[in-house]
Amino acid sequence: MHMARPKRRWTIEELHSLPDDGNKYELIHGELFVTPAPSDNHETVGARLTRLIDPYVAANDLGLVYHPRAVIRIGDDSEVEPDLMVRQPQASRRASWVGAPTPILVVEIASPTTRRRDRLYKRNVYAEAGIPEYWMVDSDERTICVARPGHEDVIASETLTWHPAGAALPLTFRLDDVFGLEHFVEPT
Repeated sequence: MHMARPKRRWTIEELHSLPDDGNKYELIHGELFVTPAPSDNHETVGARLTRLIDPYVAANDLGLVYHPRAVIRIGDDSEVEPDLMVRQPQASRRASWVGAPTPILVVEIASPTTRRRDRLYKRNVYAEAGIPEYWMVDSDERTICVARPGHEDVIASETLTWHPAGAALPLTFRLDDVFGLEHFVEPT
């Protein structure tokens, strides 16, 4: 009789002991996820999003735009590095990730190795953390799926409007400004 082996549960301490080898290591409910370095397109989409969001965040005093290496700690068994997040800075320069303010926006840019993780595991952990808005960016489909707890998902394909609490006016931008005007066809 074949018995399934239980999954190994990782700890935050073990996560922090992993090598700085160019991979991104994240922990979701004790399960370790390893992601290789991002592609050029992935980083280009992230840079374009930052260019669109950062002036709006600053003008509305919503905090700062953070990128990987900035983490979200959820409980004692989850720590993730979103591709982009917006949150207030901490009051102390010596503060740890444990007490960091909850982001008002988290963005994950899908890649072939992260698509399922972003849509399932991370979506659930961000909802558990009380994050009010989560964007799943898909450059292959040229869409952004907006998830808000308690609401149906919205899939934007032409424009996206973001109106977080505390902002006087919403931010609206074209997805062509995120993905570029070119529509690439992959060679066969």
